[in-house]
Amino acid sequence: MAARSTADPAKTRAAVLAVEGWLRDADSAAPARTEIAEAVRLTARTLAAAAPGASVEVRVPPFVAVQCIAGPRHTRGTPPNVVETDPRTWLQLATGLTTIDDAARSGTLALSGSRAGEIGAWLPLVTLLDRPIS
Repeated sequence: MAARSTADPAKTRAAVLAVEGWLRDADSAAPARTEIAEAVRLTARTLAAAAPGASVEVRVPPFVAVQCIAGPRHTRGTPPNVVETDPRTWLQLATGLTTIDDAARSGTLALSGSRAGEIGAWLPLVTLLDRPIS
């Protein structure tokens, strides 16, 4: 399987900005599935590029799973360190609109393994301006 290319920072930011209103307001209309998918995939690939390695697997079903963080490599079966969440929570984490602790406490983020929480050191990936949504 060919390696995926690293996410372009400008494309990643544009994809996140396209769904920003939904990230900030759960009651707003959800963006198109393709817009959500693009933002999720690009931010996850940005994490994988920023924190290269294969000791933690980040899963955002149904859109993407990436391995990141240097350390012991996982090759078969269920990885020992897994982060799994829904697309909206992932994008809120990736933009700093929520924290790992808050998402885990609310039940929207599952962390398993002693190293899963290390992704927090790499977040946020895209900084949003503190501005009102129009």
